[in-house]
Amino acid sequence: MNDVLTDQPQAVQDSVEEVRNGLESAGYIPSRQIATAVFIARHLEKPILVEGPAGVGKTELAKSVATWLDLPLIRMQCYEGLDEAKALYEWKYGKQLLYTQILKDKIGSVIGETDTLGAAMNNLHAFGDMFFSHEFLEPRPLLRALEEPGGAVLLIDEIDKSDQEFEAFLLEILSDYQVTIPEIGTVKARVAPIVLLTSNATRDLGDALKRRCLHLHIGFPDEKLEARIIASRVPGIDERLLKQLVSFVQQLRGLDLKKVPSVSEAIDWAKVLVLLHTAVLDVELVRNTLNVLLKFEADIEAATKGLAGLTHKARQDAGVA
Repeated sequence: MNDVLTDQPQAVQDSVEEVRNGLESAGYIPSRQIATAVFIARHLEKPILVEGPAGVGKTELAKSVATWLDLPLIRMQCYEGLDEAKALYEWKYGKQLLYTQILKDKIGSVIGETDTLGAAMNNLHAFGDMFFSHEFLEPRPLLRALEEPGGAVLLIDEIDKSDQEFEAFLLEILSDYQVTIPEIGTVKARVAPIVLLTSNATRDLGDALKRRCLHLHIGFPDEKLEARIIASRVPGIDERLLKQLVSFVQQLRGLDLKKVPSVSEAIDWAKVLVLLHTAVLDVELVRNTLNVLLKFEADIEAATKGLAGLTHKARQDAGVA
């Protein structure tokens, strides 16, 4: 990615760097690839489909973009069975019922002095249209994002957990930033929201959805980037401890585990080690805190077998005796 950017005009490189600096100011340490994807998405008004293992910063990216740009973050958590009513809008049934009661009490004044049944019905229809106006609409995340006057960051989290039918429903919104409400008409965004969809790849997403999005895969960072991420989230951590920690976590990811430790779990472990006033990793300390990094007993047992070697190498990599 760096080689490609070197061939870009200087103005483009500067803009990507501006995104990178902006995200860092919000506490998110991005790779060049991530900063480039956000830059492209903003200027082409394209959604970003962010894939990768859990805990690598997919959701955090959306939060940081919102913080950096000072935009409201509107989050929609996906799940099996999510439908249009929960994602787009609902009618305020209680308010409609209250107005129905008022209409019932005022039926005479609504109909007026009409001579025919048709004229009376026309008066009722004119009043009845109010029940399905915007005043009675309860916007859900998708509609709120479209109607936000200054724009917003829309996070559609874990899209892979939703049904294929809901995925198809999103296509109009993702391509045109508009949606059609039968009783009202088409609602189009005044300012196109910045849309990020996250996926843990629990199911394959449709080609139509992928065509509408930029693709961004966030994997586990290398040692240098992970050290920067942890240092930004755990201010004041000793540099030697940080190097030991990162080396140990990187080694764990090379083991045959059911679930390797994520970046978020590495950050949690760093906080624990600082809390315990740790200076040097030792086998006993690591064994007692390994459950912060590993979430399955089988993984803890597998890592424990080679714990002496892992901690020794972590100290060596950090230059600690």
